[in-house]
Amino acid sequence: MQARMPARVRLRKNAWSDRDCHGMRTTAETQRSPAARASATVASRRGRGPSKSSPAPSVPRQSSRPESLPVAVTTVRMLRVEEGLYALHVGAIAGNPGEIAGMVVPVAQVSTPFVEDGDAVEIVASFPRRGPWLDKEGGTVILSSPPRGGLVVVTVYGGAEQPASELSLDLQRLDGPNNGIAKAAPTVVRPSGELAGAAVEARDVPTEILLHIERAGDRLFPGRGWVGALGRRMRIEAFSIRPLERLAPSDLEMKGFLPNGGETPWIPGGTLCGTRGRGLPLTGFAIRVVAQQAERFEVVYQGSFFAGGISQPHQNGAPCRAATVDDPLEAINLRLTERVAGRDGTPPPG
Repeated sequence: MQARMPARVRLRKNAWSDRDCHGMRTTAETQRSPAARASATVASRRGRGPSKSSPAPSVPRQSSRPESLPVAVTTVRMLRVEEGLYALHVGAIAGNPGEIAGMVVPVAQVSTPFVEDGDAVEIVASFPRRGPWLDKEGGTVILSSPPRGGLVVVTVYGGAEQPASELSLDLQRLDGPNNGIAKAAPTVVRPSGELAGAAVEARDVPTEILLHIERAGDRLFPGRGWVGALGRRMRIEAFSIRPLERLAPSDLEMKGFLPNGGETPWIPGGTLCGTRGRGLPLTGFAIRVVAQQAERFEVVYQGSFFAGGISQPHQNGAPCRAATVDDPLEAINLRLTERVAGRDGTPPPG
């Protein structure tokens, strides 16, 4: 029979067993991989403040200067524009064609100076390119000037070797009393064979114009100034003109030009000329007074086209079309006049 061990001896033996177990755990920890030990070392250092590390070698910064491009301003013109709607025609730009950093020169930019209240001249449209830039061939810019007027600046850029040159500018009002086509419809006419004193003055005949515009349908306008969507690139598909005084609608005749060389016959005034609902834009038009009234009345007109811009004035049946084939019509400007007796009482011819 085995003797029982005293309680003090049993406690000491248990204490030695716990110490041995603790030593086994410590040995296991020492057998971890180097990566695990490194991770534990980093974790143990947290909260001790930033560790000092050797500073990274400084790399000297190279100062980059913007490349200076060989471009020059060859012409600057500033125009004062009074209140109203205008067409600014910029002529061909002198200079040899070239390219600077992808920009074709010579080139002109039409801009408006900054105005504190924001009420500056507005660029409504431009032809043949969209935006304020015009290439060597020039172009036309439509301007809308506020009630107090404003300024427009035209700047021409060219190569560094390009000398200064003149620039042709022609500013025409589109919404004035003569509809912007007074030069083509003189207020005084002197028929051949008549005496110098037998001058004949011209008097406007009021009209009403109906347009069928894509996405807008039929729209009725008073025949004063430009009618349609000038500068907004909405195609006119048909039109009709009706005089309100001194002429019957049938005293006018109209013709429309369509894509791919199509055209309508001469159609009497008051009747729709063109198409409706077929998606065919007008690419030109013509208007004339019938032969019985041609000695007494005259009609002058011009059109605005998507690519070609505003055309030159045409009159008495001459076709009004853009230089580009099948260029859609977006606006019409028309003036119908009657020749009346001059100041000396001479009656008009016929």
